[in-house]
Amino acid sequence: MQVMRGWAARYASWVGLLGLFGAAQGAVAGDYEGSPQVAEFVGEMTRDYGFAGEQLMDVFRQAQRKQSILDAISRPAERVKQWKEYRPIFISDARVARGVDFWREHEAVLARAEQEYGVPAQVIVSIIGVETFYGRNTGNYRVIDALSTLGFDYPPRAEFFRKELREFLLLAREEQVDPLTLKGSYAGAMGLPQFMPSSFRAYAVDFDGDGHINIWSNPDDAIGSAASYFKRHGWVAGEPVVIRADVQGERVDEGLTQGIEPVKTVGELRALGWSSHDALPDDMPVTAFRLEGENGPEYWMGLKNFYAITRYNRSVMYAMAVHQLSDLLVQARGTK
Repeated sequence: MQVMRGWAARYASWVGLLGLFGAAQGAVAGDYEGSPQVAEFVGEMTRDYGFAGEQLMDVFRQAQRKQSILDAISRPAERVKQWKEYRPIFISDARVARGVDFWREHEAVLARAEQEYGVPAQVIVSIIGVETFYGRNTGNYRVIDALSTLGFDYPPRAEFFRKELREFLLLAREEQVDPLTLKGSYAGAMGLPQFMPSSFRAYAVDFDGDGHINIWSNPDDAIGSAASYFKRHGWVAGEPVVIRADVQGERVDEGLTQGIEPVKTVGELRALGWSSHDALPDDMPVTAFRLEGENGPEYWMGLKNFYAITRYNRSVMYAMAVHQLSDLLVQARGTK
């Protein structure tokens, strides 16, 4: 993880900025005024991380509880889509065309990220394309509202979102930005690559060297941060992502991976009727999965880089969408 520069020097400035903002706004009693949960949280942040309690309370006086956030996170899960339904959501002519444009606009930065982290430019472009349509849909909720609402008013995952709220306040202090201004998704995911605050603090990088990390409006930092994330989660330069498999026999489905973790080896799958289109070592662990495509069942073996993509989102269909979009971007860029 890149060390964030100037933390100690910027801390005092951040406190001053926060105080001036609160004074300018004339903070009034809001949704979290007088909340025992908030008071306890502020006490922890004051004790453990050196925040000024009253100035932090000014932030929460202006934070808003959003029923639309609670509705969104509590909404019953949709019927699980088949691959043939899921794929068109993220792989379309419009997304490919915009991706080629994004690649060309930021070609030098993408090349530098590929050189530094070993992650191909098309994969970085693809992840930003899948997450936010290259910055078009980054979220319209204030992050402070999203994380406060979920941290204090959504008991099923309150612990997780309070941890993210803590990380968010720390990153705002470290980056010397007003925590009331940053926006993201209803769950608090931020910027072009949709990092949660904990991921921001662990993996985001100042890729343009200006002393701040800005994944909201600075594509250089967003590109470098996405590449950093993949590298830290096991991306291996030059290796393939996924291999199509042929299957035969009655024991084929015994080889399917339950979940995401690559627990079976190529040799074990071969004994169950699997064979790969490319030669793979018998002792290689893979994620074995089946997708229902337009032309029927498809069997695949996900390799190390496939598993790295699932660290972004624990879904084989998500990882396949990122991978296939990246391939289409290469093809489209070569024909234009």
